[in-house]
Amino acid sequence: MADDNANVIIHPPIALALAFVAGLGVDWIYPLPFVPSGVPHAWVGVGLFVLGLALLVWAAMTFRRAGTQVQTHKPSSTIVEVGPYRFTRNPIYTGMFLGLVGLAIGFNTLWLLATLLPFYLVIRYGVVAREEAYLERKFGTVYLNYKSRVRRWL
Repeated sequence: MADDNANVIIHPPIALALAFVAGLGVDWIYPLPFVPSGVPHAWVGVGLFVLGLALLVWAAMTFRRAGTQVQTHKPSSTIVEVGPYRFTRNPIYTGMFLGLVGLAIGFNTLWLLATLLPFYLVIRYGVVAREEAYLERKFGTVYLNYKSRVRRWL
């Protein structure tokens, strides 16, 4: 295959970092807290962030054990259907979303929460749509069968 990768528009960790920096940057200019007082926002945020990170690490380790690439710019060698991939086709991105929500709560800034929408749109249409098209071209029926059994998100 000449172009044996998903040809995504941005590497997902870079998109996540941009969302984080943008949210904190706007918060620095115009703070907009949203967590009710009395809620231990730092602990809740850390908990959600750790949960998202754990999902991301579990998914990446599952890919590695299966012998396929985590990086979107490298070829996929197989369709992974075990571990978190039994429940969602995109556990790494789900972990990133959960981590970003945790950071928004932890830093108590609505601006970070607001970056979820553009981050989601970039991931959904600039990354996931391209990955799905690539996997359909490369693996055909195997991927289509997996896609029909497992939801994109949760």
